[in-house]
Parts: sequence; structure tokens; C-alpha cells
Amino acid sequence: MSDYQPAPRTVGSSIIPAIRCFLIALLLTLSSALPVAAAETPDVMLANVYRQHEDVTQFWVSEKLDGVRARWDGRQLISRGGNVFIAPEWFVRNFPDRPLDGELWMGRGRYEGVVSVVRKQKPHDGWKNVKFMVFDLPAQGGIFTERVEAMRLLTKTRYLDVIEQFRVSSNKTLMQKLDDIAGQGGEGLMLHRQNAFYQSGRSDDLFKVKPFEDADAIVIGYKPGKGKNTGLMGALKVRMDNGKEFHIGSGFTQQHRKKPPLIGSLVTYRYQGFTQTGIPRFAVFVRQRNE
Repeated sequence: MSDYQPAPRTVGSSIIPAIRCFLIALLLTLSSALPVAAAETPDVMLANVYRQHEDVTQFWVSEKLDGVRARWDGRQLISRGGNVFIAPEWFVRNFPDRPLDGELWMGRGRYEGVVSVVRKQKPHDGWKNVKFMVFDLPAQGGIFTERVEAMRLLTKTRYLDVIEQFRVSSNKTLMQKLDDIAGQGGEGLMLHRQNAFYQSGRSDDLFKVKPFEDADAIVIGYKPGKGKNTGLMGALKVRMDNGKEFHIGSGFTQQHRKKPPLIGSLVTYRYQGFTQTGIPRFAVFVRQRNE
């Protein structure tokens, strides 16, 4: 009896190498799908919401593009969150060797299309439909008016262009331009103070103007659905920048409710003012921010 050797040892000796090979292949597949982190996360300038008492003649105005924010560091495109966009070599060929701040864009109302292209972790032909639209030169120095002139001198390529910067004479003209852009499917306008230097973080030298109010929040939990949404997500629990928490229960497709944004992800919502406690009124989900 002491010499008895269980058969599974022999079988296992042939199974273990196969399992090992499978696990290695699985790890390689998963690693190729994970975002590549850049050496540094770009310090980007962020906009506040426009206040109508501002003197609009002191600003340059441009269309707010509905795309994915990106920083060209002279070698590669990097997301606001610090991940590298794996763009094809032909896409970035002849891009300048200095930093550019801009938006990866496919056209008005095509945000989801841009995301589906740039999130893939390998070069592909989908990038042929994308342009990198430049709106600032973070390392240029000088005030914004000087940076506008420098941007106009950039060499354009099929995949690199500069967002038009223009002037308006009054708040009434600004609102008329906003209505015109919104009527064509645009998202809104950006106002950049003419004498502003580039700085990271939110700034009153940069404003966004939209036909509705919107903001971003972090997903921190879920509320289960009821009735027709039983077994699905009913509402997202989110946290604002100021720490206030609330629920977003509308604006979702059934696919969103089946597979809601992950905890920790950033979502955009629309709202109509605030309650007395500082909570957004009538919050409606718009999209998950994937960049």
C-alpha cells in the first residue's frame, strides 16, 4: 500500500503546463487592453461657468467642441487623466515638437464616436475620422492674445487644426452666437481672457458658456431600480467637487441601467439651478467621461 501513487499526479503533470500557458496568454491579453500611463499627468487649465457681468470685449471666443481633451507633449497624446492615447504614427506625423492643448474631435454631436476610437489600446484606421483641434499652447509663454497669434502660425496637417478664435462686442452678441452654435448642434462657447497666462486648474480667465448648465461628479454608489427597472440600476449616487452627494435617476438608457458607470468614474449631468441646500435641481445623466 505504501508504494501506491495516485493517478492524478501523472495527469496533473500534463495539465499544469497547459494551465500555465493559458494564464500567461490571458495576462498578455488583459495587459494589452489596459491604458498606458504617461510619465506625467498634464496640468491642464479648466473653465468656470460664465457670469454675465464679465466684460466680453476682454475675451477671445471659440466654439466649445464636444470631444475628448488631450495634451500633445511633443511625442505623444495624453489624456487629462494621464493615460496615453495609442494614436497611429501617421496620425501624429508632422505634429510640432512642443506641447499643444486641444480636443480630439470628430464633429458636432459625435462624442461617443470619438471615445470609441481613442479608447482602443492599439493603432487602427478609426483615427482617420479624428482631428486634434488645438486651443492653447501651454508652454508658449506670454498672454493669450500672443498665444493666439502663435497658434495661427502652426503648420496644419490633415489631422491637426486650430480652433477659430474670434471677438464679440457685447453680451447680446455673445448670446446670439451661442444660439447660432447650439442651433447647428454645437455644445457651446469658450471665453479666454485676452491677457491671461496659462495656468493649471480652474480659472476665472477661462469660461464656458452653454444653453444649459452642466457639471461633472464622481460615482460613489447605486440605488436599485423599482417597477420596470427592478433588478437594474435605478439611480447613481454621486459626489460633487465640493463634497455634496446626491442621486441622478433620469437620462439613462436601458443599457446604462444594465451596465452602469463604475464606482469612481466621472459622469456629466445637466441641471436647472440648485436647491437651498446646494443640490442640483432636476439632475439628468448626460454621459460618462471616458477621457
